[in-house]
Amino acid sequence: MGCGNCGSGTNGKPNGCKSNGGCSTGGCNRLNVFDWLSALPLHDGAKPFPVIEVSFNNGSRKDFFRNNTHHIVEKGQWITVEGVGGFDVGQVNLTGELVKLQLKKYGVSEDHSQLKRVLHPATEDELKQCSKQKEREKEVLITSRAMARTLNLEMKLAEVEIQADGKKATFFYTADARVDFRELIRIYASEFKVRVEMRQIGARQESGKVGGIGSCGRELCCSTWLTDFKSVNTTAARYQNLAINQTKLSGQCGRLKCCLNYELDTYMDALSVFPTHADQIETIQGVASLQKRDIFKNLMWYSYSNSSKQYPLTITRVKEILQSNKQGIKVEELQPVELEVKESVKVDVGFVNDVGQISLRSLEKNSNKRKNRNSKGGAQQGNQQRLQNQQQGKPQGQQKPNQPARPQNQQQGKPQGQQKPNQPARPQSSNQQNRPQGNNPQKPSPNRQRPDNRNRSQGNNPEKPKE
Repeated sequence: MGCGNCGSGTNGKPNGCKSNGGCSTGGCNRLNVFDWLSALPLHDGAKPFPVIEVSFNNGSRKDFFRNNTHHIVEKGQWITVEGVGGFDVGQVNLTGELVKLQLKKYGVSEDHSQLKRVLHPATEDELKQCSKQKEREKEVLITSRAMARTLNLEMKLAEVEIQADGKKATFFYTADARVDFRELIRIYASEFKVRVEMRQIGARQESGKVGGIGSCGRELCCSTWLTDFKSVNTTAARYQNLAINQTKLSGQCGRLKCCLNYELDTYMDALSVFPTHADQIETIQGVASLQKRDIFKNLMWYSYSNSSKQYPLTITRVKEILQSNKQGIKVEELQPVELEVKESVKVDVGFVNDVGQISLRSLEKNSNKRKNRNSKGGAQQGNQQRLQNQQQGKPQGQQKPNQPARPQNQQQGKPQGQQKPNQPARPQSSNQQNRPQGNNPQKPSPNRQRPDNRNRSQGNNPEKPKE
């Protein structure tokens, strides 16, 4: 339940916010109370209120103590108080005049004889002993759950709180029925060497002790500020026109959400304007049944049994129809209200979405280049195939002078699939003699003897003749 800015430091004081144990955000302590009268000075001769409120186990449990010492305590200060057969260490939660309101709220008298005493401010040794017992609580809880399971008891242990001196342990549990745990208490006392107290709590109190995040995205009300749990039923959801969906209406405790009662009074005041006994109205077309009430627009929606269409009627129109039905007159039509549908106004949010404005022309150009290249390669292969057919049917002397012929050794020995499409064929020496020379005559190239096909199949180096 602590906020992210705080971390436990020396003497139990937080490191982050530097508020000396009293968190200004209200998140370090469950059910935290802001003392808005703490800055008001007392008049001359006045004494501070002798009763203070102390919280234990991060606000999980609170109790009132009488401060008969001369020490002036402040909110968030660690003090040592009287415990059961020893002492306990707690944190001051509330002082001054606000404690009177808390006493009146819970029905506790100021002069109550059972109020325990405040001993003194907590020392370092007492704080170390308290932290050692708090580290022990988790292990005790796991072991106690296993022991209760072996006895086949229908109960669920929610939390274990050990006193600062380690002489008493309080086990908080939930159960649907009465549980006989006399044998379990004997086992706990012999195993943990403490005085055992069993305290039954409800499902909502259990979720308040465990804590969590609600469906609204905020911390649970039962673990932050809600102390009294009122009964909640599905009638509250019907008054607020909510769908009776048990999954959405239930909280983490498995019960109906406490927040269903927050706005119930407002809805009840708004529904008092609507006419009663208006569930059905009679018309010439048939009987129209009430579907819902809209308290924001003061409209009542009706529909016929043979149609799914709903007709919005004003409260005045419904009262007129009810008055006519009492006189035995059926109205001809409902005269529904025409609702105006407002067009959505586009708001300039101040930024431009560039995702849909990116041009892919560069990618399109590359793809077009590939298509043109492939088409040119196909045309060159067709021309070469045509040249091969001409060379086989006509003598070489009849070839066109500007069109080079492919060497015969490549045509006969090398298949067509291995020929590169973009590389022109190398002309033969006979074609070079038949080719007309221009203004710039070419230099005669040295005669190079090309290997035969049989030599090519064996390698680039021709085989030497045998002697």
